[in-house]
Amino acid sequence: MERHSLSIALTGSGGSGVMTMGSILLQAAAKAGWYGLMTRSAGPQIRGGEAAALLRLSLEPIESPDDTFDLVLAIDPGSMAKFVEEIPLRNDSLVISDAEGGRRSGSLPETTSRLADLPMKKLAKGIDGGRPNMIALGAVAKLIGLPESSVYPVLENILISKGADALEASWTCVQVGFTAGADLPEINRLAANNGLQSERWSITGNEASGLGALRGGVRFVAAYPITPATEMLEWLAASLPAVGGVLVQAEDELASINQIIGAAFGGTPSLTATSGPGLALMTESIGLAVCSEVPVVIIDVMRCGPSTGIATRSEQSDLNIALHGLHGDAPHLVLAPTSITDCIFTAQWAVHLAEALQTAAIVLSDQSLGQTQAIINRPADVDITARRLVPQHFETGYQRYAIGDSAVSPMAIPGQTGGQYTADGLEHDASGAPSSHPNDHYAQLEKRQRKLTEFDFGEHWADLEGDGDTAVITWGSTTGVVKEALSRLRGQGRNIRMIGMRLLAPERPREMAQALKGVTNLLVVEQSHSRQFYRYLRAGFSLPGTVRVLSRPGPLPFRPDEIVREINAWEACDWSEGAKP
Repeated sequence: MERHSLSIALTGSGGSGVMTMGSILLQAAAKAGWYGLMTRSAGPQIRGGEAAALLRLSLEPIESPDDTFDLVLAIDPGSMAKFVEEIPLRNDSLVISDAEGGRRSGSLPETTSRLADLPMKKLAKGIDGGRPNMIALGAVAKLIGLPESSVYPVLENILISKGADALEASWTCVQVGFTAGADLPEINRLAANNGLQSERWSITGNEASGLGALRGGVRFVAAYPITPATEMLEWLAASLPAVGGVLVQAEDELASINQIIGAAFGGTPSLTATSGPGLALMTESIGLAVCSEVPVVIIDVMRCGPSTGIATRSEQSDLNIALHGLHGDAPHLVLAPTSITDCIFTAQWAVHLAEALQTAAIVLSDQSLGQTQAIINRPADVDITARRLVPQHFETGYQRYAIGDSAVSPMAIPGQTGGQYTADGLEHDASGAPSSHPNDHYAQLEKRQRKLTEFDFGEHWADLEGDGDTAVITWGSTTGVVKEALSRLRGQGRNIRMIGMRLLAPERPREMAQALKGVTNLLVVEQSHSRQFYRYLRAGFSLPGTVRVLSRPGPLPFRPDEIVREINAWEACDWSEGAKP
């Protein structure tokens, strides 16, 4: 039988090559005309330990995992036990493992799923330089209907640097795996895609955020490596020189935020990337950027907290610190991409907004976006670049923080004759001179607030779909799973509205009121334990009708069927605001 989407889990111990295998499958699927996502799952170990590559392949663009997995292949029988909660199965799911060495108790699911043996290690031993993961690659490709002609070019591209012998050995293993896969129990395959293919990109959310930052005009990056943001920094380190930019690896997060403030003060759009623990260290200096009106962008690729938390898993629990973590009244920008593709636009828009409004912009990505590799259509180019208001000439006595009709005052660049001024974390008067006078404090507080509240952010503040009287409101990475759930409901004839927020600060109450007009039932979906997003909505907006909250922390992702069940439950229950069933 054929279907339009297929989910595969590959598990193995450290060094077994499941990530390489998953990446080859994903790239080969793209050559076959399919779309796909690959999320990786691993423990907190630096090296070794079990790992899983979780793939979903589809004939149409996708932005979320499916409800269950069709196929699981465990290169090492015991490796699946670590990920059993992350790999929901059906009765007809197929689980393949290598029986060599025996199965450890509890390592594989009970008889609710079909089990099959594939002697990967034995077959690999019969090939000079053979590896079990390449046997597995061939078998899985055969099972899902992926042609050999799509696999070989990807394998060649990956192994070309290792020499002809390594490529020949691996390709021999793949062909042996293809043959062995013909004897395995069948699964539903993806239909062949014989139509015209659009230009496809293979990209991660971290790479997409880096690309968006470059498109926005960022030319200086300072950062300290931290999971799961490090890949963005690695990508930027290689890409910045091509556009005349520079990346500096700072000694810690405190140094990195202060270095980008200095570079931005000097006139260069600047960025740092981090995760929750790093953002916590940066908050004092972000306040300095707000007070001195120096534009900077901080991308926080969120992970489970608090403290070190679960460094390799995703959560949306940095919302509170991003919104409220700065000392004093410090209005700034907080944004969140709604998909891997949207990481490009949101990062680019954040640079533009920071430069135009001369303030700090915090972008909340997360591990499930940042470290997921996706096959997507080539995104359209967007003409949004950093445009800072810089004075062209100076009157006597330059007023850097002058109060005028516009709350955004021209920012001189060091070296401009007549543009000298003081910029620091002390409250100041219009010239920048430190001041403790109440009137100066009130005026500057109002200036910093007004430039954000009066700015026209346009339609980019949220992704809006549908116009029914039931709505789902969400943000960030959970938007993709909500979109898929609502698409399923629309297929059943139900029109459910969606609001996927991209701009979180400053709040847009008028736009939200218009988006919620006519709504009587509202479901809030978020990935945090303390309902941070729901409390944010209650504080800043008027929520209509009956409100239901679907909230849980990471590391397990939401799945579309959960959203469908919650919405369908309205037909049978009458909940009070914020209550659980």
